[in-house]
Amino acid sequence: MSKILKKRTGVGQNDNFWQEQDPGDPTKLPIMRNYQDNLKLIKKELGNSTDVAYRTFEMKACKGFVIYIDGLANNQVISEFFLETLLKVSDEASENYFQYLEKLSAGLGNKKIIDTWGEFFDSLLSGNTVIFLNGYNQAISVETKGWEKRSIGEPDTQLSIRGPKDSFTETLRTNTALIRRRIKSPNLWIENMKIGRVTQTDVALLYIKGLANDKIVEEARKRLKQIDIDAITDSGMIEQLIEDQTWTIFPTIYDTERPDVVSSKLLEGRIGIIVDGSPFVITGPMVFVEAFQSPDDYYLRFDIATGLRFLRVLAFFLAIVGPALYIAGTTFHQEMIPTIMVIAIAAQRENVPFPAFVEATIMEIALEILREAGLRLPRAVGQAVSIVGALVIGQAAVQAGIVSPLMVIVVSITAIANFSIPAFSMAISARILRFSMMLLASFLGFYGVMLGVIFLTLHLCALRSFGTPYMTPLAPFKWEDQDDAIFRLPLWLMDRRPSLIAKPNMLRMGLGQQPKPPEPKEKNSPDQGDSE
Repeated sequence: MSKILKKRTGVGQNDNFWQEQDPGDPTKLPIMRNYQDNLKLIKKELGNSTDVAYRTFEMKACKGFVIYIDGLANNQVISEFFLETLLKVSDEASENYFQYLEKLSAGLGNKKIIDTWGEFFDSLLSGNTVIFLNGYNQAISVETKGWEKRSIGEPDTQLSIRGPKDSFTETLRTNTALIRRRIKSPNLWIENMKIGRVTQTDVALLYIKGLANDKIVEEARKRLKQIDIDAITDSGMIEQLIEDQTWTIFPTIYDTERPDVVSSKLLEGRIGIIVDGSPFVITGPMVFVEAFQSPDDYYLRFDIATGLRFLRVLAFFLAIVGPALYIAGTTFHQEMIPTIMVIAIAAQRENVPFPAFVEATIMEIALEILREAGLRLPRAVGQAVSIVGALVIGQAAVQAGIVSPLMVIVVSITAIANFSIPAFSMAISARILRFSMMLLASFLGFYGVMLGVIFLTLHLCALRSFGTPYMTPLAPFKWEDQDDAIFRLPLWLMDRRPSLIAKPNMLRMGLGQQPKPPEPKEKNSPDQGDSE
């Protein structure tokens, strides 16, 4: 807020409170009684912005004005309110016009009595309409939010084969409603707060009381309140400011645009954070195995879901060490490759002037450039560039003798394996780790690859997410939590929530949920009747 409110001189000289109040915190200064002084101060504070609309009115012996932000407030509701109420005051309004307007505005929506300038600006910039009356040092704020918003559509980054097709939008209240539709429980608590000194972004903390660990909830609330920054424009900024450890390429907070995923994680005892203006909701604590769990796993049979999870884990390791194993085998450990394959590889690499590491690096960098170009260009053009570019460049590189055909196959398989990882943030981590593994393999061969895997394992075991071990339930090993880790047992056996996350309510279903065929009826039962 500018220096105007900090000055004791200027607007409102005729009000005594300007000489009585401490201007150290201008947001706590009370509203003046003279409505004209209030209007002058608002215009100066907002710089005579063209989107600030106000209308003056006169009710018998009382004058005042209404102010709102054009584009944030519902103009139709405001106009109807003026035509039907303010311009047609009933005789019921005796001398207390303030109470009369307070009763009339109650029919529009949530109303609030404003005493200070800080409350006024928060309410006005949130899309509400504020009513000022001459002679009163208070104002009435009425909820009239009505800005344009994107409709609910299908998710773009986390497609659903079998499951709900809706996704989050950029509006906070729409996102909370999507979760409320799925969890119709009074124990679903939503705490709102504003973060960002300039943007004043609305942020909501969600958890289910009685399922979420109180220590995790308190830690999340503490980290959010400690954020002191000018602007928050997306949930990714919140994620970077509240994570346990910054110096890691692995995601320690999960992000998703699917309401069913957030609902299921809340039901496991986790917390969710929604940021107004962002279609992605972040949840925590996150563990390593979450990155390989797709929402569709819970809508399919357990044996199919388990097989798909094993395939994703295999794809993750292949995306990290695929080119590194090729470099190590062709450079240091030819004796470990069958003789016929060694001869075929040597024949292909006969005219290649670069070592295997340089060859793989050229192809990987070219692939990453094509991938980024496909993401940044318009969809129709981006898909054509990524597909045609990969085919043309790969074929031209082989014919020019820069790379071998087998290297093109290895890089292609690695790229496809990277796309098999459900969590996009984990897929990016695999792309970065791939270059580190290639460098180790070029110096130490298979020994370097093994050292890299050992270092990654130690690093993963040292990570925490809101104080929860990142590798749980694998390390520390929790036998009772293996029903939904790499394996996915039948749904009726998944009767407990994660032990290190949910407390104190651990059970999520009753006993005897295993489906059973109907018992055979007796031969002479009354239901069969007499056949004669």
